[in-house]
Amino acid sequence: MKNNFKEFFATSWAIDNKTSIYVLAVFITLLGISSYRSIPKEQFPEIVIPTILVNTIYPGTSPVDMENLVTRPIEKQLKGINGVKKISSNSLQDVSSIAIEFNTDVAVPEAKQRVKDAVDKSISDLPNNLLSDPDVKDIDFSEIPIMFIQISGNYDLDQLKKYADIAQDKIESLNEITRVDIVGALAREIQINVDMYKAQAASVTLTDIQRAVASENISMSAGNITTFGMKRSISIQGQFTNLDVMRNIVIKTSSGATVYLKDIADVKDTFKEQESFSRLNGQNVITLNVVKKSGKNLLEASDNIKNILDNELINKEFPKDLKVDLTGEQSRYTRNTLEELNNTIIIGMILVTIVLMFFMGFTNAFFVGLAVPLSMAMAFMIMPALGFTMNMIVMFGLIFALGIVVDDAIVVIENIHRTHQKQPNIILAAKQAAGEVFLPILSGTLTTLAPFFPLAFWPGIVGEFMFYIPVTLIITLFASLFVAYIINPVFAVSFMKHEYDVPDKSKTKKRLVVEVIVSLGLALLSYGFYAINHSSTAFGFGNFFVFIALLFIFFHLILKPYI
Repeated sequence: MKNNFKEFFATSWAIDNKTSIYVLAVFITLLGISSYRSIPKEQFPEIVIPTILVNTIYPGTSPVDMENLVTRPIEKQLKGINGVKKISSNSLQDVSSIAIEFNTDVAVPEAKQRVKDAVDKSISDLPNNLLSDPDVKDIDFSEIPIMFIQISGNYDLDQLKKYADIAQDKIESLNEITRVDIVGALAREIQINVDMYKAQAASVTLTDIQRAVASENISMSAGNITTFGMKRSISIQGQFTNLDVMRNIVIKTSSGATVYLKDIADVKDTFKEQESFSRLNGQNVITLNVVKKSGKNLLEASDNIKNILDNELINKEFPKDLKVDLTGEQSRYTRNTLEELNNTIIIGMILVTIVLMFFMGFTNAFFVGLAVPLSMAMAFMIMPALGFTMNMIVMFGLIFALGIVVDDAIVVIENIHRTHQKQPNIILAAKQAAGEVFLPILSGTLTTLAPFFPLAFWPGIVGEFMFYIPVTLIITLFASLFVAYIINPVFAVSFMKHEYDVPDKSKTKKRLVVEVIVSLGLALLSYGFYAINHSSTAFGFGNFFVFIALLFIFFHLILKPYI
């Protein structure tokens, strides 16, 4: 009779080297946890959009003139750039804005350099009295603030600005932070309000005043001096330190007379016209926009900022009546999604174990459930090598894959469980069972992944954003294949117990009691995990899981004699 014994060489090698596989499982678990902790956590993936903006400011110019004098000369040079998909422009009062969208295969630094070269060529065609050259910049999602810090209290805006400067210096010292922008503050300005009638009477022009102030407000080197064999440098500090010095500047008139600045002008220490405003709860506040460095951990950055605010500023340097509020905090949503992922992994393993326990026994079901955390751990190990961060899109892909990763392990363990009825030798049964279902499981997994492979090559900005979902699913499901064929059979060989081996009623009753207790315990554990992070809905979710567990126990008691 022909021997139809099939085996998969990788599974057979794993069963023959069980110790190595146990060490590998521990290594995967520890390295997966370490990778999970080190992967940067973010709200959204950092997508690079190949769009360059060219902004030009020309005060006092109408939209029509902006179009003819600024926008069209720049567009003329931009049209000759390679790789441009679309050019759009807006000519407004005093401002010209041009957006150049490149094809997605063009790198942003290269696109920005091409635009700069084209803008440089158009400088000769632009008006000579522009305040500054056209500003060329790219769109960077990492420049979006991760939180807004509002500082308010019964203080003037200039006093609040001093506290905001202290907070800005402290937060910018963090390694995770690029910069902190202050919005709603007043900028100091020294105004020289000239009385034109007095100036005309003294024969003083505005140019005379400007030259006199600029020449007095300067620090310069006065050379070196040698004393006692040592050469020292001397500098003259001529910058203004108070308004009285400015008021007493002597100005020579065209007639040869001299006048003081205070005789023809009023010098004030005041503020610039406010250009940015920030309000919270109906009152003026100063807002700090915190921008994180690209690739840094959002949760760590948020925790470090809160630690600085609570331990160094609010309790030590800030007065007690100064109010500090946090708004627009991205880490809150990322943290909630991350907790959802952790709870889903744990509860997914628990529910899989509960469901399979009544058909395969607790031991077999438990090791099938281990496929969930082991597959996730392997995915966490691979993600840093691909440059992935733990963002909302990646976490959605992981949660989506949770219900699929156990499929391969269920088929392998169940086939080993069935084969073991005919083959008393568990080692041979495991090798044969894994070999029988290797091709069906592989083809089933590839069929499941087939619709997601094209998504990984989706072109355009949307494709770059959605790229993380199919890649995450592919990594996770291939990891589940590895766990199902390498790790699960080893666990089965070492721990699988067949319920038909010992038809002892007393032992069966004891096992049934244990299964009932374990079911209730796992259901209550599920309730506890949701109660921690879902205080508002924990009661409903907990009762749902308890009901499911009791339902399985009920059917188990009724149907067990007939299965």
